[in-house]
Amino acid sequence: MVTKGGSRLQTPINIYEAAGGENTFRRLIEHFYGYVAAHPDLSPLFPEDFSEIKAKQYAFLTQFFGGPPLYLQEYGQPMMRARHLRFPVTPKRAKAWLSCMSRAMDDVGLEGQIRQFMFQRLNLTANHMVNTEEE
Repeated sequence: MVTKGGSRLQTPINIYEAAGGENTFRRLIEHFYGYVAAHPDLSPLFPEDFSEIKAKQYAFLTQFFGGPPLYLQEYGQPMMRARHLRFPVTPKRAKAWLSCMSRAMDDVGLEGQIRQFMFQRLNLTANHMVNTEEE
């Protein structure tokens, strides 16, 4: 948990807002999918047009990090593992996904506790998506 305040009183902060809100998350998604599109292990899993995927990812990450519940409002409960079962997500692909996200985080200037917290949560999520052994 990322908190603000002294040692006696710590208040959890909204990661979405602390990271820069809509502007940061939209830029993060743009950079991220630029890396995904160029990655030989990830690009075959995605359609040529990333428009819908970007919209869904923005809605999910916004909600996941404490912003408005956009994903829920537009697509229903996230149930991310179930939604990814039709794709062969290997440990190698999860690691590649995280590498693309880390680079995108660098590009948009996410750093410090905010970045660390976000990346830890995404690491757990990416590894939870693994549904196929390495080939």
